[in-house]
Amino acid sequence: MTAIGVIGLGSMGEALATNALQAGFDLMVYDVRSEPVQALAAKGAKAAQSCAEVGRYAEITELVVTDDESTIEATLGPDGVLAGAKTGSIVVIHSTVHPDTVKRVAAAAREKGVEVLDAQMVGGRQTVQARNQTFMVGGDAATLDRIRPVLNASGPNVFHMGEVGMGAAAKASQQVITVLSILAASEGFQLAEKAGVNLAAFEELLRASADQIRFATHWQEFKAQSRPDPRPFYRGLRPILQMAFELDLQLPATALAQQLIPWVTGVEGPVTLEDHGHRIGRH
Repeated sequence: MTAIGVIGLGSMGEALATNALQAGFDLMVYDVRSEPVQALAAKGAKAAQSCAEVGRYAEITELVVTDDESTIEATLGPDGVLAGAKTGSIVVIHSTVHPDTVKRVAAAAREKGVEVLDAQMVGGRQTVQARNQTFMVGGDAATLDRIRPVLNASGPNVFHMGEVGMGAAAKASQQVITVLSILAASEGFQLAEKAGVNLAAFEELLRASADQIRFATHWQEFKAQSRPDPRPFYRGLRPILQMAFELDLQLPATALAQQLIPWVTGVEGPVTLEDHGHRIGRH
């Protein structure tokens, strides 16, 4: 039976640990708070007193702490995982951190014969509890194969993104698309509401068309087109921005998109004068 360690028993860490326990792994857990450790111990996990103790025990240690500083302390600190980790063991960093943090830990771990992967996650606690989590992993492919059963205890979707640190880089890139999608949804619904559109029907329309995610999910194909013409997008935004002006509604992200679409589509130089109607901001 594979010995697993989970360090950091917040919302996500506790859910990952519970899944590992229920999947039959030999589990040891640690957190700076005693309550979640005791709760998992009552379910059959072993309770550790430090990160180093987890490192000594586990073949695979999953790290789910809050930030870069906590990740460094939990791995490289005097009582960190690497202070106890055995040669041939694996440290899996789930925490949302900078790629350089992962690389720093990996370099130190390599000197002890310990492998490091960064397995960033998409979705929250409910996704983990439903065992439908998605992982984006950076590091050695063969090492990923060794930990895949552990990840699969919490979800079937495991994507190898490249060398160590690329899981964190992929998470950062995915987050850009997510937060800008939130901004896009906000502006689109503001415009629909101001104009008097039935919002329930509008939301159903978006679910049916899924056009709002098409460019993210087919970006490489879109960029591979021969000089994609930005003018349809640019022209299409002119009446939208005019409509927003008439409704006394600010759509700064939409106005910015109108200006930047020629650049992101790879068309050199400005859009023709007839298309260059509205400027960034309120017009």
